[in-house]
Amino acid sequence: MPAHPDSSPAGSPPPQSLPQSALQSPPLWRQLQLTAQALAAIRAGTSGTAAFEAVEPALRPGVQALGFHVIRWLGRAEALRRHLAKRTPPPAADALLCTALALAWDAAAAPYEPFTLVDQAVEAAKRHSGTRAQASFINACLRRFLRERDELVAITDREPVAQWNHPRWWIERLRRAYPRDWQRVLAANNSHAPMTLRVNRLKTDVPAYLESLVLAGLEGVPVADSGVQLRAPRPVHELPGFGAGLASVQDAAAQLAAPLLLGGLRESLGSDSPLRILDACAAPGGKTAHLLEFGGQGGHAGRGGLEVTAVEVDQQRSRRIGETLARLGLEADIRIGDAARPSSWWDGRLFDGVLLDAPCTASGIVRRHPDVRWLRRESDIEQLALQQAMLLASLWPLVRPGGRLLYCTCSVFLEEGAHQIDAFLAHNTDARLLRSPGHLLPQSGEIARAVRDNPLGDHDGFFYALLEKAPH
Repeated sequence: MPAHPDSSPAGSPPPQSLPQSALQSPPLWRQLQLTAQALAAIRAGTSGTAAFEAVEPALRPGVQALGFHVIRWLGRAEALRRHLAKRTPPPAADALLCTALALAWDAAAAPYEPFTLVDQAVEAAKRHSGTRAQASFINACLRRFLRERDELVAITDREPVAQWNHPRWWIERLRRAYPRDWQRVLAANNSHAPMTLRVNRLKTDVPAYLESLVLAGLEGVPVADSGVQLRAPRPVHELPGFGAGLASVQDAAAQLAAPLLLGGLRESLGSDSPLRILDACAAPGGKTAHLLEFGGQGGHAGRGGLEVTAVEVDQQRSRRIGETLARLGLEADIRIGDAARPSSWWDGRLFDGVLLDAPCTASGIVRRHPDVRWLRRESDIEQLALQQAMLLASLWPLVRPGGRLLYCTCSVFLEEGAHQIDAFLAHNTDARLLRSPGHLLPQSGEIARAVRDNPLGDHDGFFYALLEKAPH
């Protein structure tokens, strides 16, 4: 699953910092139209990434910044709309109305003055054929909202979906799984994710890269073993040495995969030969690259180096693996195939280590993909858990005796992590749990700094379990 930064373009300003000139070029009413159209697409099942990519490039940064704000506060907006309108309006009008409510409900965090947002939302309704007939209705709802805002917000404060901006089933599931931490997880999900980099240890190190940031007028702090968290996001082309492969964008929690799988593996196997490593479900290639960097491709940082096979079922996504590795000057054997059906791509030689970054609900990366919470259904968890179990069962025979399999998901749901591994261990007597950080819950901003002994700092939600196969 994806583990890259906030899917808004790196370095685009948050809505709060958009200049007032954005009211004229492009006009705010036009941005609100496009934001509402993206929201309508997401409600119809389109991913946020695809919905915002459909916006013309010149308008995309501003629309995406507004759109992320809307999606993060959609639960509140929908609750307010229910109190303002007796019946749900047509989809296009409802999307525009909820867009305006999500942006204006909290005056302190609103990107523009609420009165301006209301005025421009009504203008947006008048200027689009799909909402023109509802312009008076939208105007009446929003003017009433301005008059009764404090009362309406207080009423919706009592509704969990409005308060936490997650589906009710999601809230209840987290409450049961993490009775002491569920509120912290939900609050972190509604925050902005930082831009975190992984420094390429084959070409530089963290102190040297921090110095290069300073010379470029940027600020960062070290996180994890090879990471740097930027004080503010920047477009990747502004990062020193990015094109030359000195750094990659990768969340701090995602950076644990390579050290967990490879740390001490060569010593435990007693081998000087190149380690044969499989990265299953490998796109877009961030973890594939980290494996090669950490292991020292060609013996640069290890006696025998690594031979990495990267498998991806989707041909288009597999091309991204090649692009990622090419920028970093790395190589892997990239194969197109279903990791759950090895007979279509496996040559029969066992692997020393397998990384299974399994498809999941992505419930741990909601900060970066806020649409996930509204797109997922509770039934998805069971379906994905079955797929994860099938992948584990299919890939375990490919691990050599004494070798390892690292199972991970960017999920906070127990069914996709701890429960999955408990079931696997119960049915595979040749497997033992070597180590597991367990479920890493999202940490964000001040919340992360308040947690003691948190070397990862601000990070996404992940689950890791390292399994070792019994030797003959």
